[in-house]
Amino acid sequence: MALDIILLGPPGAGKGTQATRLESDHGMVQLSTGDMLRAAVKAGTPIGVQAQAVMDAGELVSDDIVSGLLGEKLDARGPDVPVIFDGYPRTATQAQVLDTLLSDRGRTLDHVIELEVDEDALVDRITGRFTCGSCGEGYHDRYKLPAVDGVCDKCGSKEFKRRPDDNAETVRTRMAEYRAKTAPILPIYDARGIVSRVDGMADMNAVSQAIEAILHPA
Repeated sequence: MALDIILLGPPGAGKGTQATRLESDHGMVQLSTGDMLRAAVKAGTPIGVQAQAVMDAGELVSDDIVSGLLGEKLDARGPDVPVIFDGYPRTATQAQVLDTLLSDRGRTLDHVIELEVDEDALVDRITGRFTCGSCGEGYHDRYKLPAVDGVCDKCGSKEFKRRPDDNAETVRTRMAEYRAKTAPILPIYDARGIVSRVDGMADMNAVSQAIEAILHPA
């Protein structure tokens, strides 16, 4: 039976990195509701057309539309492909919908893994990061500067860039939004005993090892 999990973590916690590693190492598929909506709208699928009309009206996409997308994706992947849910569920109602989506397909939610972060340390991590404007190599003011000042280690470019939203105020706003979105669902899964928490501020490899130990205990 496929191993299905929810991976939680605020922006900057390293959730994307860990999801990519799980996809590579275990053949898991990350289902991001945001990515799925954008893809459906771009492709002009029936659900995409519905979603576009709702968004054009300035309204939030309904749970029915999102659950329809998730159902399509689960059916397309087949029963044996393990899935990482990203950005869903965010409410108690959505948690119930996910239970139904999975049970209708003979699946169950196995783990909810939260990457915990220290807010002040996360602000430091995000506000200090910058990338090579040519090859995209990542750097940090404190933890990873180019060997030669102003020159990319990887490609030799002298152009660097920072994301305009990588500032303290935006990071703290994202943290508040994340707490608000996860607060309704964590107690549901805590009651089932399937929530595990990992130190998201640890080294990336250490985080990967901790997640591996949860998914495949010795």
